[in-house]
Amino acid sequence: MTKFFKRVSRNRLAVRIAADAIAFYIRLVHRTSRWEVRGIEHPTAFWNSGRPFVGAFWHGRLLMMPAAWTTDRPMHVLISQHRDGELIARAMDRFGLHTVRGSGAKAGSAEKGGRAALRAILQLLKKGEYITFTPDGPRGPRMRAGTGIVAAARLAGVPVMPATYSVRRRRLARSWDRFLIAWPFNRGVILWGPPVDVSNPEEPLDEAARRVEAALNALCDEADRLCGQPPVPPAEARPHA
Repeated sequence: MTKFFKRVSRNRLAVRIAADAIAFYIRLVHRTSRWEVRGIEHPTAFWNSGRPFVGAFWHGRLLMMPAAWTTDRPMHVLISQHRDGELIARAMDRFGLHTVRGSGAKAGSAEKGGRAALRAILQLLKKGEYITFTPDGPRGPRMRAGTGIVAAARLAGVPVMPATYSVRRRRLARSWDRFLIAWPFNRGVILWGPPVDVSNPEEPLDEAARRVEAALNALCDEADRLCGQPPVPPAEARPHA
């Protein structure tokens, strides 16, 4: 998948065509499949009261996550500044999802785009809008959370809300994230987990990130179990704090 994104991202016309194709495929899978949604009460409580949160899902579960956003509340997706991020951003636009360019793992760091992304994230959350991260993106390690998501949520005074999906008929790409490709005419589940409170300033960021990571991995394991699929193991290596 990563090689495909890189090839397409070199041409603007190809990006537009590919983004339309990806959006079409997501809608095809969603509309031809039966979906069970569990844990929707967790984000709904925040949506109904206008309280923001930071959403979290793994990079490998990106494909069908636009279908999880069932409210008209504004959602912003943090997308990599790499060239393949442009294609993903364009595809998200087709679902009315806004994008912020940066890296979830590096938000708030001194690296290029990190501080700018953090400022944009905090401004959006302050306005009562929502943002979601892939805390292992854009390059992994797979299913290991960096501290950027925790830093942003803590500074904004909001929790992290984990989400994922799985399906009965699927293919796992050989990419670093084991990208999950769902087939049409399927059965699947979309799971939301309870919000993870990361507000304690005395808790080290890496420890809070591990709690977010554990919550997300448990949710993915449950989604795979419900669909009769073996769980996808996280990478052995952990990101640096």
